[in-house]
Amino acid sequence: MNLVERLKRVRTALYVPAINARALEKARALPIDMLIIDLEDAVPADRKAEARSAALAEVAAGFPGKLVAIRLNGIGSSDLEADLDACLHAQADAFVLPKVESTKGLDPILARLPSPMLAMIEGPAGLYQARDIAAHHGVVGLIAGVNDICADIGIKPGPQRQGLELALQTIVMAAASAGKPAFDGVCNRLDDMDGYEAECAQGRCYGFTGKTLIHPNQIAIANAVFGPSAQELAEAEALIAAATGGAQRHEGKMIESMHVEEARRTIERARHGTGS
Repeated sequence: MNLVERLKRVRTALYVPAINARALEKARALPIDMLIIDLEDAVPADRKAEARSAALAEVAAGFPGKLVAIRLNGIGSSDLEADLDACLHAQADAFVLPKVESTKGLDPILARLPSPMLAMIEGPAGLYQARDIAAHHGVVGLIAGVNDICADIGIKPGPQRQGLELALQTIVMAAASAGKPAFDGVCNRLDDMDGYEAECAQGRCYGFTGKTLIHPNQIAIANAVFGPSAQELAEAEALIAAATGGAQRHEGKMIESMHVEEARRTIERARHGTGS
């Protein structure tokens, strides 16, 4: 299975700072599908070199059963060059590049990385270019950077992320047009689990394939929401069993071959739910 297909099955992607050795060790036992070791926002400027060394050591040690990505510092950052030098032989499955605004400049970066990248869409320029970014040969998926989108555009999202709908759906459509996964942005509200669950459900409704997280307490809900439920599995199995080819009526609805394929994907996602 290629990396894009593996990433499509990732429900949860947890950011952990590269300098937080204790959290990284705990992450090995967490039920996440992907770990993103962060060199960017979570690392103070005076600890970037330490973070690079730690990230390489952690990736080399391995995280069995999980995909592992390293988030680099963004284009235009004075730290990106050192990141690229350090990661030349890193054993990460992918790299996350923040603040991607176009395909310009991606090829030289990818040429220095041993694995492809997940591109973060974090502002208006990136949103306008999201389709081209997703279609780039070295990009294996998109990640919504909701905090930066809000800050750069001036969006003051409501409780149901009102105001962000167009940005989020643009990212999903761009990724889908390229046949690649799209990951919903992080939720900063750590104590409002009902609101967080609603946000996960909204993200799945929009078409995101998984959710990026910032705290272990968010894992169980995201795994449940972005993974097929028992009811969905039962419905998928019943639909496949009932299908005879062509259009037909099934449990009060019209179904055809596309619905059968969707049901098969649901079963496959449950069977191979992690990124491993």
